[in-house]
Amino acid sequence: MGTCFSDMKGGKQAVGGNINAGTATNNNGGQNDAVDLFYKTQGFQQLFTQVESDPMVVVYAKKRDGKLEELGRTEVILNCLNPEWIEKISVAFHFEIVQPLEFHVYDVDTKYHSVPTTTLKLGDQEFLGMTSCTLSEIATKPSKSLSLRLQNKSGHGGLIRNLGEITVHAEETVASKSAVEMVLRCSHLDNKDVFSKSDPFLRISRMVESGGYIPICKTEVIDDNLNPKWKSVCLGAHKFGSKDNPLVIECFDFNSSGDHVLIGKVQKSVADLEKLYRERTGVNFVIPSTRHRQEKVLKGQLFVDQYCEKEQFSFIDYISSGFELNFMVAVDFTASNGNPQHSDSLHYIDAYGRLNSYQKAIMEVGEVIQFYDSDRQFPAWGFGGKIPGGTVSHCFNLNGNPGASEVVGVEGIMDAYVSALSSVTLSGPTLFGPVINMAAQTAAQSLTSVNSTKYYVLLIITDGVVTDLQETINALVKASDLPLSILIVGVGSADFTSMEVLDADNGRQLESSTGRVATRDMVQFVPMREVQSGQISVVQVLLEELPDQFLSFMRSRGISPLPSHFPKASTSTMQ
Repeated sequence: MGTCFSDMKGGKQAVGGNINAGTATNNNGGQNDAVDLFYKTQGFQQLFTQVESDPMVVVYAKKRDGKLEELGRTEVILNCLNPEWIEKISVAFHFEIVQPLEFHVYDVDTKYHSVPTTTLKLGDQEFLGMTSCTLSEIATKPSKSLSLRLQNKSGHGGLIRNLGEITVHAEETVASKSAVEMVLRCSHLDNKDVFSKSDPFLRISRMVESGGYIPICKTEVIDDNLNPKWKSVCLGAHKFGSKDNPLVIECFDFNSSGDHVLIGKVQKSVADLEKLYRERTGVNFVIPSTRHRQEKVLKGQLFVDQYCEKEQFSFIDYISSGFELNFMVAVDFTASNGNPQHSDSLHYIDAYGRLNSYQKAIMEVGEVIQFYDSDRQFPAWGFGGKIPGGTVSHCFNLNGNPGASEVVGVEGIMDAYVSALSSVTLSGPTLFGPVINMAAQTAAQSLTSVNSTKYYVLLIITDGVVTDLQETINALVKASDLPLSILIVGVGSADFTSMEVLDADNGRQLESSTGRVATRDMVQFVPMREVQSGQISVVQVLLEELPDQFLSFMRSRGISPLPSHFPKASTSTMQ
């Protein structure tokens, strides 16, 4: 393989360009001189590896069960020491999950050079090496490029010879930066109230791979109206994916208790909604019927009064240019968690290494966010516990160091948490205000620095209903002007209904005791037990809104990504 007697037909095929542009060949066996010259003059190299053969790269996504899903293959480069592939591999970027990737390099046998790469049996080719990384590791690099050493299948580098290095470059597609802005309206909705008319709002959800749905957008509530028209909603392509992906649009009658009543729902894609706008027609809501397990078609209809598509800065634009997410954690040490020494306690540390709910939340959220924090120095606090000395504190440093709250990495948080359980006595009550104010103070300090690139994310894990609800709301409203998001995970079996008010997902913004309204939604609350088992993880639901909360702050302040000094060229593509 890889000799001058190779069948050159396959290597001469055009890749990634106009089919009428012709083909250019040289003695590098398929290397594109024009592309090569461009990258070298820019001081940048494409996807390459130090092998002398007829190489091809196969890109895989590694699933949670460890199985590999093939995402695509590059073209074959003939007789080349430093191959540079042109064929792009498309990968959908999801902030809320860790996306491991594997890159396998093969030397393609000469007899297969005229065969389409998608039909090649990899078992018939020579395996040259492999490497892996996460998509976040690539996306957070200023150049969106990452160099990785190739290893053999056992996970080790070559003992006899250098297996080479591969550099992966990623660039967002234009489509991933597009957004759809719509004005939605309903008519003739069913009335769900007895003494007045319904107070409707819409919730839009997208389907995930497992078949479940997670919310991506909610409108404001319109009081006492069966023919409501809402303010415009803006859906980024990263939320709905393809315009043909199914979305569920539900209309609810708002109740202050959080027990909203379903008025009706429809399933439509963005393409369907665009068609409704063009044709000036509506679609009838349906509602589940107890008879014959069928859906009942309602009189109420959904209309799209305005529809437009636009391009805007994306989350990756900011992150790759130098903006960071600074992770912070606050853990509930109130007595309602149960004695940590007893196995039925939510704080029980299992001798066999099985994680309790607090550890799971810290680990799973931290694993995602840590890639977006370069120094991985994480402030970690506890609240509701009696610290050494006998004082109940509602914001104490988890590491026991009164002078510094930061620990190193997710492992540092886990170690500090376990250590604190042996020195802190569980107490109460459950107060969120102090830790939110501490996080807000940190976020406010960053605004005083020139060209601050920090955005803060506070994870609060609690087993009970917050006692200082109004003080917490006041703190959240005040913090809504800061670069800060707050994620709240409810663990255990408590009734968290009253906690829903903290999450503006119900369609109404938080209002302080002085009448001030929050400038944006910055809170996401998830009861761990209510997440669909086996379909959507707590982390997916918890982090789904975070990129949009980040973007809403940046856009409200008119903050743009930092200027990039790297050329816009790629060999693998993110969506």
